[in-house]
Amino acid sequence: MTTDTQAEYYSGIKFIRYDLVKEMVLALLAVSVLVIGLAGVFSSPDDPAVTIQTWAAKDPVDFVTTAAAELAYQSGTAQYGPPYTNTPDAAQAVGPVAPQSWAGVTTPIDTAKDFVLQPLGFAAVGNPTLSTALQTYQAASGDQQQAWLTSYSTALADATVVNDEVSVAAGDYGPVPDLMSNMLGLARTGALDGLLLNSGNLYQTDFTRPLLFMSDGSYLSGLAADQHLTGDQWGMMNETGSYPGQTWLWLFSFWYQIPPFNTAANTDLVVILLMILLTTLLALVPFIPILRDIPRWVPVYRIIWRRYYRGR
Repeated sequence: MTTDTQAEYYSGIKFIRYDLVKEMVLALLAVSVLVIGLAGVFSSPDDPAVTIQTWAAKDPVDFVTTAAAELAYQSGTAQYGPPYTNTPDAAQAVGPVAPQSWAGVTTPIDTAKDFVLQPLGFAAVGNPTLSTALQTYQAASGDQQQAWLTSYSTALADATVVNDEVSVAAGDYGPVPDLMSNMLGLARTGALDGLLLNSGNLYQTDFTRPLLFMSDGSYLSGLAADQHLTGDQWGMMNETGSYPGQTWLWLFSFWYQIPPFNTAANTDLVVILLMILLTTLLALVPFIPILRDIPRWVPVYRIIWRRYYRGR
């Protein structure tokens, strides 16, 4: 198309000169200054990753208490329900909508076996004392095991740390103290982190088990409380070494702060269903009468393109 033909084709249409590159550079500079300024004022701490090894070193009593709860099937994970366990009535539901139950147990976890007995089985190689303790525990009846664990867990409420070992009052605990002492030793060396991470694949990227184990204790939740991340304040902590971190979760996090979501027993499912509804409405905006007409009724576009609409 020649210049004359082009001018004739666009005759009667009002144009303004627009430098896209200039606007992009200015916008980038403005946003960069804003981000750097806000990051300096509201930055989040860049803390190192929390591991089972650090947990066992910092709070051995809480670690042993949690390990005993896993062995007794009394932890949060042991009673979580799908996708980890078959705990009755543990799944969240909204009326007949119960996707957690529909999916079933897709990541089966036996807390006693996966978190305690299996790692100790690896550590028992070449350790006759631990081997004997494991054999004694596994040979006992279920009632006897629970009796030992109940007594030991009760005694842990007054436990102390003596010579880097968790010490409890004398009682009939069977082999449980030996098992817990070896668990603590495994954790302190960092071996337990690796044993719980082992999935049989070349690349170990599934952190489900170590994360669930740590979340059952009080140490991790205490760290969250120190950083004001327990839910009583609205915000997100940036994920170390990963951009943009959890910032995309801000809208999910918002609903957890207001009634009735912040007190509902099935909050997770309710929030997910609400977000699905809002996302669907957003996608359907061009087809919803009244809602699709708001931009015409509130002509913000005329302010943005005021040079074009000046005089029209």
